[in-house]
Parts: sequence; C-alpha cells; structure tokens
Amino acid sequence: MNDDDGARRGLARRLLRGGAEPDPRFTLANERTFLAWIRTSLALMAGGIAVEAFTTAIFEPQLRTALAVLLLLHAMIISSVACFRWLNVERAMRHGTPLPLPFLAPLLALGGSVVAAVVVVFVLMRGT
Repeated sequence: MNDDDGARRGLARRLLRGGAEPDPRFTLANERTFLAWIRTSLALMAGGIAVEAFTTAIFEPQLRTALAVLLLLHAMIISSVACFRWLNVERAMRHGTPLPLPFLAPLLALGGSVVAAVVVVFVLMRGT
C-alpha cells in the first residue's frame, strides 16, 4: 500500500505518524480489541458502583469505599491504557515493526488480584 500522508490530515496524520495503510482487516481487529478492553473497563466501573451502592450490609464503610475506589481506578487505568495500546499497535502495523507487548493483560490480572486479595482478607477476618 502507499504512504497515506496525503490522504490523512490534522490530528490523524500527527498521531499515526505516516507509514503505509495496513490491511483493513488488521485495523478493524485492532479496533475490536480496543473495544473489548473498553467493555472490560465498563464492567469494572459497574462493579465499583455496585459495591458502593449494594453492599452496605456486607462491608464496613471504609472497606466498601476502598473496594469501590480500587475497581473504579482500575477501570480508569484500563480504559486509558487501552487507548494508547490501540494507537501503538496501529503505528506498529503501519511501519511494519513488531507489535508492542500487551501491558494490559498483566495490568488487569494484577488489579483483579489486588481486589480479590482485599475481599479474601475481609472474609477471613469476618469469620473470626
């Protein structure tokens, strides 16, 4: 494919930094992956709101707030990083360079582990 600098203007041209237009299937697959991360972020956000709204009888106020904030911060980080991941993958495809390492998967796993650990500690302490 040809260099698309003439076809793209303004912000898109600056963000994508030139390169050859990739196969549309790869660009669309990259977009679907981005949207999957956004859905995951929305689910975490809904979980944070649900913890704050519906667990008043289960968790102490400080723990409930901490869990809700952890889930909401995790959602915010995932959605922000997803945007940069999409852009970096798009640039790599345009320039024929290796794709960036998937930072989001370990981030999601670690964040989920932290939230789960907080709940496990609470459950263990509540049982005693």
